Amino acid sequence: MKSVETFTQLGSVIASFMFIWAMFKQYCPYQLQNYFEKYSKRVFTFVYPFIQITFNEFTGDRFMRSEAYSAIENYLGSNSTMQAKRLKADVVKNSSQSFVLSMDDFEEVTDEFQGIKLRWASGKHISKSQSFSFHPVTDERMYYTLTFHKRHRSLILGTYLSHVLKEGDAIKVKNRQRKLYTNSGSFWRHVVFEHPASFETIAMEAGKKKEIMDDLITFSQSEEFYARIGRAWKRGYLLYGPPGTGKSTMVAAMANLLNYDIYDLELTSVKDNTELRKLLIETSSRSIIVIEDIDCSLDLTGQRKKKREEPGRGDDKDPKLKLPKEETDGKQSQVTLSGLLKFY
Repeated sequence: MKSVETFTQLGSVIASFMFIWAMFKQYCPYQLQNYFEKYSKRVFTFVYPFIQITFNEFTGDRFMRSEAYSAIENYLGSNSTMQAKRLKADVVKNSSQSFVLSMDDFEEVTDEFQGIKLRWASGKHISKSQSFSFHPVTDERMYYTLTFHKRHRSLILGTYLSHVLKEGDAIKVKNRQRKLYTNSGSFWRHVVFEHPASFETIAMEAGKKKEIMDDLITFSQSEEFYARIGRAWKRGYLLYGPPGTGKSTMVAAMANLLNYDIYDLELTSVKDNTELRKLLIETSSRSIIVIEDIDCSLDLTGQRKKKREEPGRGDDKDPKLKLPKEETDGKQSQVTLSGLLKFY
């Protein structure tokens, strides 16, 4: 009987509190409500020992997805499959897995870093706006919330979040659907990259094959080394030989080994060096840029000092001095070798 009376009294207290709060929200002036909410949160922070950080799916421009949110989504998808009871699955081609898992909405998991336990929770803001149609438009914005004790602030904000972003980006590269890009003027177009070539199937001397594979793997893992010595993180390979000797197959095998995208750059369709710079800036950091038949795409015999020639002389003597270039929008391509070496 005492337990029943206790629950009855507790229910009465909660109901009374809810009634008072409803009256306060309805009849209290708006300015006073803001004042009360502002200072009540300040008082609450003195008692509540935890810190919360929210990572929204979209920041700034509504249509720009946050890179931090994507990295956290990949990280939690890889580390929460054994904890979360509700998961979302997505099929991804050209990856080591048949599908990729991630946390479902309003799911919560824990993580541990250097002996510190943290809590991740996924949420969703839902808002409805009336459009020109009879049905309201639902706008959903996802977010992740990280909760940790305030005494670990410096470690979490520094080392842990950097660890999460780095691991998330690595998982994204591993599971992503790789693409083959080709340029149409100053714009890239892409298709899904599917090529069966690998170093196991390439007919090549075993020693040379191992040397190339080791060099590629070492380069792909040396981003911090290149940054430390102050050099651009890139590497060049020159493949030459008659058609049919396996140059394109070698490129495909390199892309499959490193799990990189391929950008097939057609220089003859690029108008000038400015357009070339725009194309190269838009390429991703982990990718292979391929320039086929480079000797036929640029005037490689050009000199720094231009010599004046008399009219009618020197134009038709040696056709190799003036290689034909594809015209773009009625104008010849003005891409130069020096411009390519500068931006590449």
